[in-house]
Amino acid sequence: MRDTRESRLLLILLVAVAFALITVDIKGGESSPLNGARKAAAGVLGPVERGAAGAVDPIARTIRAIRDSGTQQQRLDQIGAENTELRQRLASSDMATGRTKQLDSLLRTAGTGGYTVKAAQVIAIGAAQGFSWTITIDAGSDDGIQRDMTVINGEGLVGRVTTVARTTATVLLATDPGFTAGTRMEGSGEIGFAAGQGGSPMKVQLLNGKAQVKAGDRLVTFGSQSGRPFVPGVPVGKVLQVQATPGELTKTILVEPFVSFTRLDLVGVVVVPPRTDPRDAVLPPAPTASPSGGN
Repeated sequence: MRDTRESRLLLILLVAVAFALITVDIKGGESSPLNGARKAAAGVLGPVERGAAGAVDPIARTIRAIRDSGTQQQRLDQIGAENTELRQRLASSDMATGRTKQLDSLLRTAGTGGYTVKAAQVIAIGAAQGFSWTITIDAGSDDGIQRDMTVINGEGLVGRVTTVARTTATVLLATDPGFTAGTRMEGSGEIGFAAGQGGSPMKVQLLNGKAQVKAGDRLVTFGSQSGRPFVPGVPVGKVLQVQATPGELTKTILVEPFVSFTRLDLVGVVVVPPRTDPRDAVLPPAPTASPSGGN
C-alpha cells in the first residue's frame, strides 16, 4: 500500500475500530457480542493447535526422558558404588574375623606348648632359594627371626625358617620333598622321621619295625637340641596308612598333616623354645569312638 493521505486515514480508522471492539468485549464479559465469533474461530483453529501440540509433545517428552535418564544413571552408578563399598566392608570384616580366630588358635597352641611365638602373615608363596614348597612371611631379623626356627599355626607344624631378611623370611613347608623332621607317636612314644612329599601325605619311617601303629594314630615333633630347627610337641598329623614292610628294620607309615597348607594365612615363629617337652599335651583331645549300633 502506497503512503497516501487516503491510506493514512484508513489505518487510523482500523485502529479506532479495534480499540472499540476490545472495549466492548471487556465490558461485555460472558455476554460479550464477540463470544460467538471467538467460538467460531476456536472451532476452526482448535484442531490445528492440537495437532501442533501433538507434534511438539513427543519432542518435549524425549527431552525430559533424556534429562531424567542422566539422573537415573547417576543414581544407579551411586547405588553400584555403595554396594561395592558394602561388599568390601563385609569382606574385610569376614577376613578380620577369620584372622582373629586364627590368632586365638595360634596363641592357644603356643600357650599349651609353652612356645614363645612371633605372629606373622603369609605374604607370598612359591619357589624361593631353589625350594618348591615355600612361603614368605612379613617378619624378619628386625623381629627377632633367625634361621632354623620352627614355624607353627593353630593346627600344628608348618615348617622351618630357611632364609631371613630384615623384614621378611622364607619358610620351608613341611610338605616340601626336602623337608625332614623327627617325630614321636602319641602314647607309645615311638620315634621316626617324617619327610614331605609335595601334595601327597607325608612319609614317616619309624625306627622300630615292630611298632604297633594303626590308622588314626597321631604324631608330634620329637624336637631338636636347643629347640632348633624343631621344638618338641608340635602336632604333625595323623596316620592314614601303614605300609607292609615284612622283614624290614623300620616301618613306613603315611601321615596326613594337621595343617591345611593351601589356606595358610597367619603363622607363628617360635622364637623361644619351651622349658620342658610338652609331649602330647598340645594335641587336641582324641576323638572318642562312637558306640556301635549293632546287636
